[in-house]
Amino acid sequence: MSSIAELEKKIKILESELERERSKNERGRQKIAHMSSEVVDTNPYSRLMALKRMGIVDNYERIRDFAVAVVGVGGVGSVAAEMLTRCGIGKLLLFDYDKVELANMNRLFYQPHQAGLSKVEAAERTLKEINPDVEFEIYNYNITTVDNFQHFMDRISKGGLKECTPVDLVLSCVDNFEARMAINTACNELGQKWIESGVSENAVSGHIQFIIPGETSCFACAPPLVVATHTDEKTLKREGVCAASLPTTMAIVAGFLVQNTLKYLLHFGNVAYYLGYNALEDFFPTMVMKPNPQCDDNYCRQQQAEFQKREAAKPKQVVEERKEEAVTHDDNDWGIELVSETTEEESRLAEGDTPHLTEGVKFAYTKPVQSAQNDSGVTVEKTDQSLEELMQQMKGL
Repeated sequence: MSSIAELEKKIKILESELERERSKNERGRQKIAHMSSEVVDTNPYSRLMALKRMGIVDNYERIRDFAVAVVGVGGVGSVAAEMLTRCGIGKLLLFDYDKVELANMNRLFYQPHQAGLSKVEAAERTLKEINPDVEFEIYNYNITTVDNFQHFMDRISKGGLKECTPVDLVLSCVDNFEARMAINTACNELGQKWIESGVSENAVSGHIQFIIPGETSCFACAPPLVVATHTDEKTLKREGVCAASLPTTMAIVAGFLVQNTLKYLLHFGNVAYYLGYNALEDFFPTMVMKPNPQCDDNYCRQQQAEFQKREAAKPKQVVEERKEEAVTHDDNDWGIELVSETTEEESRLAEGDTPHLTEGVKFAYTKPVQSAQNDSGVTVEKTDQSLEELMQQMKGL
């Protein structure tokens, strides 16, 4: 009897928990068919649509037409996925093979009660509650294995919003070189644009890199030393030692990542080809890296050749040299001419002597030469007369 009572008690507890979960779902908002710019408290898109009204974005509603793949939903990837979800992206494809652990609680996004769930499953649940308008695909596997790599390439090339269309952008948020090289290989083969991101092991620096196959440097064009020397990075990890992790640095890098994603998709501002971040110095280096003609990746070299063909096929811009015509004045019946009444000597005295300067440099103003007429050396003698008496004398002159 006691066991039956215990089971009934557990059933009641589970039923109450289920009821609470259902009530949570009921409190969530319904899907919204069209984005509105109406400024009301119930419109989750009003502040986003203000970008259009303020002239930053021509048509913000287009955000719903794009699909983005996020590879790695850890400290950077989960925050990036949340930002894109809140921005109203059309579709997100999430790839990761890890589980949520309590050791991840120093980061943003995940919560303690999600420990034990796969990261992609936990992320999908949270993101659907934030914005049910976004479509999700989740894949809980390691993209570096042979079978999974082929499926990964298939979803990149066919996982767009429209059936059998490629995604619009791939975001790399992984934490190891093996996965980055896998993404690099897939994107080079498919000609897929992607943005690579990373945070240093000491947690105080990071970067993003926008990669266009054939046009910019791929990840294999200028690889880190570990990759270049074909060293197994697993041998670099020490037992009982883990990398540092700050939610601040990861959130900053995720912000850079999504900001440039939005600029690329919605065509505003300039997309950063490489943007670094050094928290200790508050230093933000930027650069553009060209592809390496001797890149080890065969697909990268093929993409470079195709890009050069496209550039050569473009019509060359013809620059016309325009000669400046001499200024002429029409004759008039009255013989009126515009001439300067100031002589060259008077101009020189007014402007003062100007020393010879480097071409392109000039003085904002010069000190006029003091006229000899005003420099007679005659001074007015002191007098005890009042101002009124002096005024009377001047009137009598």
